[in-house]
Amino acid sequence: MPSLEQTTQLTLRLSRGDRVAADELVPIVYDELRRLAARYLRRERSDHTLQPTALVNEIYLRLVKADEIDWQGRAQFFALAARQIRKILVEHARRKKAAKRGGEAARITLDESGGPSAERDVDLIALDDALARLANASPRQSQVVELRFFGGMRVEEVADVLGISATTVKDDWAVARAWLRRELSAGDTL
Repeated sequence: MPSLEQTTQLTLRLSRGDRVAADELVPIVYDELRRLAARYLRRERSDHTLQPTALVNEIYLRLVKADEIDWQGRAQFFALAARQIRKILVEHARRKKAAKRGGEAARITLDESGGPSAERDVDLIALDDALARLANASPRQSQVVELRFFGGMRVEEVADVLGISATTVKDDWAVARAWLRRELSAGDTL
């Protein structure tokens, strides 16, 4: 398995416009991105049309073709991947909802560990809207939710990406979950 340092060096080379670095990065990050994609899609409806491989391909294309990104390392790569996972899943849910003319939106859940839970569902579009409101009130708490939930990152990884302590991440996670639960209480809860 490639080292953290190797991944970081490749993202830095990518930042300098080295397109060969993108080709070298694919096999290193592909399995991790696919694991994240499969984790979320496993919790979706059984007839969900978006497959993990398609989601990973879309994530990767968006990341390596984004010339405006100032790559700073592996942690940032996966943080941006988390944001892309969120965007892609929400775009997909919006398209499906529009196609059904107001039908059911894609449903996911949020549990203590940061990942989906089979016990309680939440509308993905409503969650995205609530996260946008949370970002206005507390950008860091919104980032913590995005990194933990969509990026599948552990507390320590989120702390590293955001440059804060693990205790602060835990506190932000608890507060953000409570805030989101309240925001979404009109329909589904977290």
